[in-house]
Formats: sequence, structure tokens, C-alpha cells
Amino acid sequence: MSSMMRRSSELLEVARLFRAGRSSTDAAIFDFLSSLGSPRALTVWLLYRYKEHDQLTALDIDPDWYDNKYRFRVDFTATSFLSKASFLRTSFDKKQVAFDKFRKFETLCRQTNNRFMNPSLDPLYKGNNVWLLHAIKRKIATILGDFTADEFVREANWGPGVSTLIKGEEVSGINKFHAERGITHDLYSLVGSWFPEAYPLWHSHLTALSGTEHWSIPQVGNVIVTVPKNSKADRVIAIEPGLNLWFQKAIGTMIRRRLHRFGIDLSRQSVNAELARSGSLDGQLATADFSSASDSISTEMVREILPHQWFLLLDSCRSKVGKLQSDDSIIRWEKFSSMGNGFTFELESLIFYSAAKVIQEMTGSEGKIYVHGDDVILPLSDFALYSEFSTFLGFKINEEKSCYSGHYRESCGAFWYSGLDCKPLYLKERLHHVESLYRLANGVRNLAHRHRRYDGCDSRFLDCWRHLVDRIPEPLRFKVPRSAGDVGLVVNFDEARPSRARYGIEGYFYRALGTSAIKRSHDGVATLLQRLWVRSELEYNNSYALRGRTRRIITDTLVAQWYNLGEWV
Repeated sequence: MSSMMRRSSELLEVARLFRAGRSSTDAAIFDFLSSLGSPRALTVWLLYRYKEHDQLTALDIDPDWYDNKYRFRVDFTATSFLSKASFLRTSFDKKQVAFDKFRKFETLCRQTNNRFMNPSLDPLYKGNNVWLLHAIKRKIATILGDFTADEFVREANWGPGVSTLIKGEEVSGINKFHAERGITHDLYSLVGSWFPEAYPLWHSHLTALSGTEHWSIPQVGNVIVTVPKNSKADRVIAIEPGLNLWFQKAIGTMIRRRLHRFGIDLSRQSVNAELARSGSLDGQLATADFSSASDSISTEMVREILPHQWFLLLDSCRSKVGKLQSDDSIIRWEKFSSMGNGFTFELESLIFYSAAKVIQEMTGSEGKIYVHGDDVILPLSDFALYSEFSTFLGFKINEEKSCYSGHYRESCGAFWYSGLDCKPLYLKERLHHVESLYRLANGVRNLAHRHRRYDGCDSRFLDCWRHLVDRIPEPLRFKVPRSAGDVGLVVNFDEARPSRARYGIEGYFYRALGTSAIKRSHDGVATLLQRLWVRSELEYNNSYALRGRTRRIITDTLVAQWYNLGEWV
């Protein structure tokens, strides 16, 4: 074995054996809050230190309390730091909180369904809402236009997650082509007759696998589960049957492409961030956010505002009932689609964008409109009417996160106060492995970099950062550029002192502690189908990555000579 390989092996052994002590997390929290040095930071520390975690999770901050943007940023950073921590000891049942909220919004959807089954009898069906309802139907019809069966078949694809039948580490495109057969009755009624012609190789593989002519396995609907969200509550999602997801992704792509034609690129959050910054400066734009938007899309509302052929397509692909994983009880959905459905994000983006546009056309206001899911940017003068019409459509504006007064704006993870970047740092898990120390140290350094408007770093955070670095075994204190991610300590070029490449190569090498996916080989029709469908040379192999399974590796990565040195913070 070469000396380089032995050295890498030794480093990996150091990483494997290292464990940050339990006190490391408490010390890091104290160091970070001490760096902020504000009364709010002291409050957060005392509530954490004396295990008053219920009060800690309830701690709030109102931008209107402040007339100094720098003081607000410090207090906001302190308040947010532990807001998503999974290790807080609270007295409430996060899963129960999630289901209570879930039932609350199912009730809201039931009320909205009743409204749209006969809107003329509803007290909200009056004035502007009547005109806007007809206008949004026309607007959505204009955006969506027509579709063809070929487009529907061509745009179908797998998502990265689990399904009702394919779970665990074996989730991959190859395995889904190999064994995914779950489908609801309604979707089978739509695709069953032409599926063999649309996907002949896949169909023959599935029938050969089952040993019968039945290429599918009927599913009642989706499966309702909870996943972690923050320190206050879990989140309820629904796991869809695999073949439903396959076609739901097609619909999502079709809607996404049509929104792009109207200037809405759902692959970019940066537009929302920049517009939020602009709104914080001149106050001309508001940011609207919704409470549980994906849980508020009621069936009858969607039936009312979507063109008939589009509604039938979406309705056939969704799950109309859900099964609770905890007790196998069945519920009939009041909502049209849940979080976990392959087109929910695009559908809510379409609805919220169309609502904002028809209001702007009605009022004649000026200003940019942009959406990314339930994050909406619109002219401030339209916000009140937008909130009223959204309520009529069955949605609930989140007053805490919507910004329509003062100097604060928030959208898509960007936080601005009078043009000042106030994006906070979150500690979500206890410090345990080397990678968790990298992650927090880099977060602190990037925060310090933002606080100096990307011109150097705020020295207040230096001691906190150094203490984190000191906890990392010295052989593993790799220095890396920002673009490398949390595979080492992000530093500037002079601190990193990367080794110069040799043999005529113009660049530098840096060493890092990375990860490599653990893969499993697979031969057969499913592998061929994945290659043909993905159409990417990167996928042209006979293996797939096991979900959630990785191994550590030591990497030596080349940085080109002309590389932007700004990436070295």
C-alpha cells in the first residue's frame, strides 16, 4: 500500500473513532450566543441552560419592535438559532401537534368544498371575489392551454423518495423500474388500457416479474405519516403509490414549463430573495406566506378554477383516500393533494401566481409578481385584496411570516431588514461527528462573512469559530473553499495554503473528508430502462446508490488557476 493510501486510511480511522463530547453542544451554544452579546441572546441561553425549552420554542421576535436594523439582526439571529433544534426537551407531543394541525386544515378544506359546491349561497361570494373567481379561471386556462397524451407520457419520471411499496435503502430509479407496481384504481382506469403500448419493454418486464398478466398492484390510496419539522411540531405528509407518483411528476413538469413561459422559473429561489430585499428597501413589494398551503388546496376549489380536462387529469392521478400508518384507519381526503404528491408544489404555485395577476389586472397596480410555492411577492397595494381573495379560495395567510409593513421582508429563506441581510444560523442536531463540527463552524464563518457584507468576517464570532475548530482532531482540520461544502473548514485562500499542482497543471489541490455513496450492482431490464429514460452519461452504469448509505473518503480536489478566489472566504 502506498504512503498516500496509508495516510488516507489513518485519517479515516481518526474520523471513525472521533466523538464530540456531550458537553460540546452546550459549549458551542454558549460560545455562539456570547458572540452576539445581546440581552435576547442571554435570554435564549438561560432558557436553554435551565431547560425551560417550552418557553424557548415559544420565544418570538417582531421586526416592528426595532428601529435599528443591526440590533434586529442580532436578536433575530439569537432567537432563530435553536428554533429548529431536535434535541430540545419539550413537554408537548410533536406528533400530536402535527396531527391536530392536520385535522384543523382538513376541516378548513371541508368548509371550502361546501362553499364551492354552491358558491352563490356563501356569504363570501360577493363583491370583488365574484369578479376575481371568474378572472382566475380565465387566467389559469390561458396559462395551461392544452396538453397531449404524448407530453403526459414523455414527462413522467421518478421522484427521489419512497413509495407505498418501495422503501428503505433500496429506493432508486432502477429499483422502481424493476419492482414498482403500486397504483390507485382511478389512475389504472386512465392508463391501464394504453400503458402496454406506451411502455412496452417496462410492461413486459413487470408482467414477467409477476408471472401473470397483472402488471400492477392496486393501492387504496396514500399512506399518512409524520416527519420531523422543527422543535415545536412534526410535519404530516402522505406517501404516494409509485405509479401515481410517476405520472404526478409528469403533471408537475407540465405545469412548471407553462409557468416558465409566463416568467415564473420554479427552479430558482434567488428571484424571490432579491425581490424581498428590494421590498425591504422601498416598501413597494409585500411578501405573502401561507399556513399549511399544501394542506389547504381543497378539491372543489380546484374543480372550480381549473379547465375541465386538466382537472380530470390531475384528479385521476391523485390519491383520494389516505391510510394512517399508526392504526391503518382510512380517511377520505377533503384536500385535493397533499405534501408528498408529485404536482402539489407546481399546482399551488399556479394558483397563487394566477390570483396575484388577476388582482393586479383589476387594480392596475405596478410592481413585480413572483411565486415559489407558497412564497409570494406582490405589490404592497394589492396585499389586502390578495389576502381577502385567498381566504375565499380556502387558504389562510400566515400573518407571522407575511410582510406588508415596516422594513422587514422574508421569502424563500431570505431575510432582509432595510436591505440588510439578516439570514440566521440554525443548530438542528447535537454535535457528534466531525462533519457536524465542520457544518457548525462553517455556518458561523459564513454568518460572520454576511455580517461584514462579504468583505472579511465579523471578529465577534472569531472565538466561537476557533473553539469549534479546536474540537476537531488536528489531522482532520482540512481547509477548503466555500463551494466544497461541509467537507472541511471553509477559509480564505491565504489560510488554506493549498498545494500547487504539478506537471504543467495550472491550479491547486485541497484535501477534504468527503462521502461516497454505497452502491449495489443491478443487471436486467430495469437498468436498461433507467439508462434510456434518464438519457445521461452519468447514469450509464449498472449500479445504483443505496438511499442514506454512504462511506467516508479522503479526497484531493483540483481548483483551477483561474478559479474565483472569492470562493475562499
